[in-house]
Amino acid sequence: MGIELMGFHYVYLIFILLILGVMIFKKDTTLICIVGIFVLGLMVTKSLSASVSGIFNSFIYAIKELLGTILIISIIVGMSNALTETGVSDAMIRPFTKLMKNKILAYWIVGILMMVISWFFWPSPAVALIGVVLLPAAIRAGLPALGVAVAMNLFGHGIALSSDFVIQGAPKLTADGAGISVGSVISASVPLVIIMGVVTTTSAFYFLMRDINKGNLKVEEKSYSFENSDAHAASTLTPKVKNIFAFTIPILFALDVVAMYIKNLRGGDATALVGGTAVFILIVLTILNEGKNSLSKITSHLMEGLQFGFKVFSPVIPIAAFFYLGDSGITAVFGDVIPKASNGIVNDLGIALANAVPINATLGATTLSIVGAITGLDGSGFSGISLVGSVAKLFGTAIGSGTATLTVLGQIAAIWVGGGTLIPWAVIPVAAICDIDPFELVKRNLKPVIIGLVVTTIAAIFFV
Repeated sequence: MGIELMGFHYVYLIFILLILGVMIFKKDTTLICIVGIFVLGLMVTKSLSASVSGIFNSFIYAIKELLGTILIISIIVGMSNALTETGVSDAMIRPFTKLMKNKILAYWIVGILMMVISWFFWPSPAVALIGVVLLPAAIRAGLPALGVAVAMNLFGHGIALSSDFVIQGAPKLTADGAGISVGSVISASVPLVIIMGVVTTTSAFYFLMRDINKGNLKVEEKSYSFENSDAHAASTLTPKVKNIFAFTIPILFALDVVAMYIKNLRGGDATALVGGTAVFILIVLTILNEGKNSLSKITSHLMEGLQFGFKVFSPVIPIAAFFYLGDSGITAVFGDVIPKASNGIVNDLGIALANAVPINATLGATTLSIVGAITGLDGSGFSGISLVGSVAKLFGTAIGSGTATLTVLGQIAAIWVGGGTLIPWAVIPVAAICDIDPFELVKRNLKPVIIGLVVTTIAAIFFV
């Protein structure tokens, strides 16, 4: 390799292992990351003041890198609140209730609609949009509330969030960690997301139908009617106007997707187009609904969205700040402190690993699945995917190919586990709206998700 491993390489590796260890014990990694930034800064700058300043500057660097992602999610949530408040969300989804003739159709309609809406609105807002309208209809069609929750969870927090094709928050984080483009991550994710999604949802469907037919799972005798919900009590829009918006909004986002394809928009450009469209929809909806109060209400919706966005990403920032140092971030934060012969800390470690251990696709894919799952144990799914990107780059460099595929595999494992379908506190929103025990939902998800991860890991070996 071009440079002998120096002390800061080993320190970086030690802190990666420490972060993994802390995650295994389901503890917060923020302190470890901050200490790691400080120690690394002290080693490369030999200056106490520069290393202390580096903690703050690394946060600024991480926020700059993540700001587009934080803003798009915040804006989408703000728009989602406007849709719910005006009742347009009901008008968008209600026609699908007529298609749910039986429990089989109910499962797939709930799931596919949850996936599509989650791609554009993110799963958290989509839970409310879907649950309020489709849950009663699905139960009437014979699908138990637990089955509805499984469909919403696997298609929304599983397929949609782990792929994140439209908003591109997850690919952005992992791509930055791996030092590759967002486009390459998205391209590599398509076959793996399809495999994981098909295997997991079909196996979950099989287990659900088997237990329903055996009488082990029954439709609960509960009232799930949300017709009198106060969620959109403030709406002043007429049913005709709601229906117009319900028809127009999906068309606007579909046109965004067409524009992305025609103009070859990727990453930040694609995010900006979706974000601008969401702001436009939020403003028009609020003005029509609120009239003279619209100025303050628009601000209120944006504030609600920003509060959500920064709440979700606040634990991600210090973690991302540490892992950005493994690539070009260390120069941006501490200046020209790395020897010229270095390819970046993670690249150097990857080359050293290749020289020391016979690394192959099987070992790389298995490791990334395990690392991804471990990072998801905190129940976020997002907090550790910068680490996943860095580890994928390390193994991809050692193997000589497959960095994008390994990155995607780790991303899928992290988000399916923690984003989440297997962590009880991560499934609470879905469990709450379906009025079921979150632990029961996790138990129901466990076998299909493990089967999916095993099959997807095997498939990834052939793509590396």
